[in-house]
Amino acid sequence: MIPEQIGQYAIERKIGSGGMGTVYLGRHRQTDRVAAVKVLPASLAREEGFVLRFTREVDAMKSLSNPHVVEVYESGVENDTYYYAMEYVEGETLSQRLRQSGRIPWREVIEYSVQICSALKAAHDAGIIHRDLKPSNLLITPAGQVKLLDFGVAQVFASGKLTKTGGIIGTAEYMSPEQAQGRRATKKSDLYSLGAVMYAMLTARPPFSGKTSMEVIQKHKFGLFDRPRTYVPEIPHWLDDVVCQCLDKDPDKRFPDAYVLSLRLKEILKKVDLSQEDKTSVSGTLDGTAETIVSGDDPNAIGGTLMRDLMKAELNRNEQVTTLHQVLDNTWVLLGLFVLLLLGGLWWFRNNNPTPAQQFAKGKELFEQGPLYWSQARSDYFLPLLESDAERWSEQIEPLLMQIEVQELKQDFGLTRLSARRVNKMSDAHRFLHMAREYYKLGDTVRAEQILRQLAELLREQPEYATLRTAVREILVELKTQDHDGGQARENSLAVRGLQQARSLEEEGKTDQAVLILQSLIGLYDGAAGATEDVATARELLEKLQGQTP
Repeated sequence: MIPEQIGQYAIERKIGSGGMGTVYLGRHRQTDRVAAVKVLPASLAREEGFVLRFTREVDAMKSLSNPHVVEVYESGVENDTYYYAMEYVEGETLSQRLRQSGRIPWREVIEYSVQICSALKAAHDAGIIHRDLKPSNLLITPAGQVKLLDFGVAQVFASGKLTKTGGIIGTAEYMSPEQAQGRRATKKSDLYSLGAVMYAMLTARPPFSGKTSMEVIQKHKFGLFDRPRTYVPEIPHWLDDVVCQCLDKDPDKRFPDAYVLSLRLKEILKKVDLSQEDKTSVSGTLDGTAETIVSGDDPNAIGGTLMRDLMKAELNRNEQVTTLHQVLDNTWVLLGLFVLLLLGGLWWFRNNNPTPAQQFAKGKELFEQGPLYWSQARSDYFLPLLESDAERWSEQIEPLLMQIEVQELKQDFGLTRLSARRVNKMSDAHRFLHMAREYYKLGDTVRAEQILRQLAELLREQPEYATLRTAVREILVELKTQDHDGGQARENSLAVRGLQQARSLEEEGKTDQAVLILQSLIGLYDGAAGATEDVATARELLEKLQGQTP
């Protein structure tokens, strides 16, 4: 049922609805201003602290002034129904455009994306993160202007019980990996979502899809997508690189902010136009030269003039005899130069074409200098030797190559100080190694070890994965060593010290303070890997103290 009035707005019709509420077209009874009035679900009003957060965020959105952000006019509450009125924009959403026309030309994609960057910059400068950037939140006017909807409202929703219970805010297909892991969203999370939106505009499909939202979320966390040029080869490779950088799983490897991203997008248009101008210039020059030669009233006269000029220039060059010409015009001098050239060539050939034994010695020297030089040793010395004479060198080189590959796999896992490789294609086995690494980085060593043990068992009878199996086993050994070495660190951990402080306060009779510390400890460490025993001890002590409290 459509309400007749919401606040000071007379409702004319329903515009749309979704999980975040229903939108109506309304007209202000006093000013006659047309607005889109969004009514939020009644269930949200029951969330703890919602009213305060809602008011604060709408005030922040009202402070935004950008031509690509839908302006928020006012907000209010009526009969326990919360609403806000915003600028009404005629046009279609980007999702509607994609459904109707499919792929969008790459120049339009850049134009739309630059406008979205402008909206994101304005909001980020005001301290507002969108968290739910997607095609259905982007309006395109008939004039081609982009307007971003629902700015900041997702932040309000995310502050309620959804976050407390481990829920995830955002639309799965356009969600950043950090949001998928339940971590706090930042401005770089919005840039990841914009990268996913650009991907969808270019290819008419999101970077990841699946049968369920959880499947898509897992792909955002661990999966690899096909580059946009896989589906649309004609787009500039510069644009392909920008989209892929936005979609990097590591926020630090994305663009620093929306402004820098907009500059990179504008540069692409300049580069493409400049390259096309160069091609046109070269083509025009060649055509003009040919036209000069063949045009004219008297082709024979033109040809004769050209030949006369060439002969004259050649005679002038012959007349300009220099001292150098005189020196070189001597047989013995030329013979001496030839001998010197021959000896120099022999010396260069001997010194730049080492024997296979010298190649191996040089590669081994680089190998022994440490992992930083292993890649060079492999590509410049070891692999060429194997290609030229595998039977002679395989026994000496293959063990070294295996060590290099094991090191790179450990590097991928994150146990070394070197930067991880960027892998474009992964087998299932490598994907599980990557998954274990993500759990390790999150501090869940128990889950990481479990995946690694199971992976090692699966690879036991598969000789083609011998190197990977060796790497997995070595990683397990190092993780065990880290656990052993971490004993002292655990004795000084925050959880252990919290328990010690709570017991001290109990002995001093400061029960209330001890209870607060124990409750905080449980809230922080509940469910964390490696803290089960501490949490259980804290619960027992808390029950004891609460039982003593009158």
